[in-house]
Amino acid sequence: MSATTSERIAEAQQALQQGKFEVAEQLISNLLETAREQQDVVYMSAVCARYLGKYSDAENTLGKLKQLAPEFGRAYQEEGYLMKASDRPDDAIAAFQLATRYNPALIAAWKTLSDLYKTKGRNADAHQAQAQADRMQTLPPPLLAVMNHIHEGRILRAEEIARAFLQKHPRHIEGMRLLADIGSRLSVHEDAEFLLATAIELAPDNIQLRIDYIQVLRKRQKFALALEQAETLLERDPESPVFQSLFAIESMQAGNYEAALNSFDNVLKKLPDDPATLTSRGHALKTCGRSNDAVASYQKALAADPKHGDAWYALANLKTHHFSDADIKSMQATQSNEQLPLMSRIHIAFALGKAFEDAGAYDQAFENYARGNQLKKSQTRYTSSQMTAELDAQKQYCTRELFASNAGHGHAAADPIFIVGLPRAGSTLLEQILSSHSQVDGTLELPNILSLAHRLRGRNLQSDKHRYPRILGELDPQQLDDLGRNYIDGTMIHRQGAAFFTDKMPNNFRHIGLIHLILPNAKIIDARRNPMDCCWSGFKQLFAEGQEFSYGLEDIGTYYRNYVDMMAHWHAVLPENRILHVQHEDVLDDLEGEVRRILDYCGLPFEENCLNFHENKRAVRTASSEQVRRPVNKSGLEQWRPFEANLQPLIDALGLETLAFERSNNVKKV
Repeated sequence: MSATTSERIAEAQQALQQGKFEVAEQLISNLLETAREQQDVVYMSAVCARYLGKYSDAENTLGKLKQLAPEFGRAYQEEGYLMKASDRPDDAIAAFQLATRYNPALIAAWKTLSDLYKTKGRNADAHQAQAQADRMQTLPPPLLAVMNHIHEGRILRAEEIARAFLQKHPRHIEGMRLLADIGSRLSVHEDAEFLLATAIELAPDNIQLRIDYIQVLRKRQKFALALEQAETLLERDPESPVFQSLFAIESMQAGNYEAALNSFDNVLKKLPDDPATLTSRGHALKTCGRSNDAVASYQKALAADPKHGDAWYALANLKTHHFSDADIKSMQATQSNEQLPLMSRIHIAFALGKAFEDAGAYDQAFENYARGNQLKKSQTRYTSSQMTAELDAQKQYCTRELFASNAGHGHAAADPIFIVGLPRAGSTLLEQILSSHSQVDGTLELPNILSLAHRLRGRNLQSDKHRYPRILGELDPQQLDDLGRNYIDGTMIHRQGAAFFTDKMPNNFRHIGLIHLILPNAKIIDARRNPMDCCWSGFKQLFAEGQEFSYGLEDIGTYYRNYVDMMAHWHAVLPENRILHVQHEDVLDDLEGEVRRILDYCGLPFEENCLNFHENKRAVRTASSEQVRRPVNKSGLEQWRPFEANLQPLIDALGLETLAFERSNNVKKV
């Protein structure tokens, strides 16, 4: 934003604050000519229209603002004021509810919501809303500002204020909690864990701290420790549905599905129609292979609340479930509800995409997939140019000379088998095949390499963007050995005692240079799939986090092209036969031949169980869980064809060279 635009926005804000609404209207009108995509400008336009009594204009402007910034709490707060002024109290309540959900720091919204509840005789709700307003007012002003910045997407500014506050008040519990929240949002989970653990030592009875701590431990995949924390809360109040639900979720993450299901059942005895619990229970049933029971649990959740988008998407994400005409009508009716929370809107859009695709209504399917992705993309700051720059830095610093000079260094363990690539490229199938071998443990998409890269990258992302991977050339042999040992120790919790284990975090392809330096004897398998199949499958799959490139056709095509280019670099600079390329279509065409090739590369004897991978009863948590419980089939090939008319941005982003290169399968194989 130019300084001139900033000054004009400040001038308009001042006019609004002074009640000079005609002046503000003119200033804002001029701003909209050049800054119509800036949420603050559109927000001021709506506020000004309301004060001038132009309610219809205000409502239309708010509609545009909610499309531009679907989680902008002040947009819903302003809508609440507009509905209140228009004598529409029920709509006002719904708007203020969303405002406080998207930004809990909006004190005025909590107070107005409390007043509206009182007029409806909802005294308990009024008391709770007022209590939230009172709690916000007890916060030091800098921390209230931190909360506002967090919930309006200004994370780095929030971090700056929070750190400055904690330098003056180093033992302030809420300050530590908010800085941990910022760390978690920036994927610096190690820092968040440390902050919360320290805060808990200072305030062991603070329930919210422990809940936040559990969530961070789960993100770090420290499932045993998260379960211990959940047990601590449950011991405090064994009858609490909240604590029982937390215990169930952490039991599920730790692999104890029987305990999880028992705990979910205990919650449902108290809250038999709770849609969140029924949906979580369905997730547990799905993961351990009880698909029919999972469907029943999801459907019961929807019978209780058709607006519970998570359950609709869970049904779609089974891949094997087909929606009825009544289901489609119910989702469409729910989708048209303007007060529907953003995530439910996203979930239902993806579920409708699946429903229409199954019905052969491909234009309607694409429309919904595109809508869901657009809404999801609004939550991220991902840009293809930034990712391209990161990968270019890997090519700049991870050279043949770097690897030659470090030959023989790193930790000698040969335990890990990394499966890298793009999501939806067949990596879950490869993991299922390998984990069916008696000497291989199938684990998860482990975050350890990504976390290590974050640590090496440091905190000065703006002033030193390429500290990592440049720092790889500065590490001495002992440091490389320590980092490799740290990875082996950190992943031990996921293993069951086999000599080898898989790590199928797809994004690790960006960090193969790091992997080779610290674990030179680890195996690396590049799972690759036809680019159109892979990218289309990724676009119509809702990824909660970590795969932000998948929310746009151009982004995902550019990412695939960068991935092919990056893998070509690794093949060129690493020792020969360091990486095994496995083409998904080859696995479908010649399962036994490819299985033998994979096992030979891993130094493992052939076992028949690897061909019968679908009989493996292990829990599978990815979107491919149902597919890998069936024998190989070609039903997933060329599913993009019916959508070809809508996929030109993807085709253009991939480029003819990438498509031709992948079609020829011209990658060196072991």
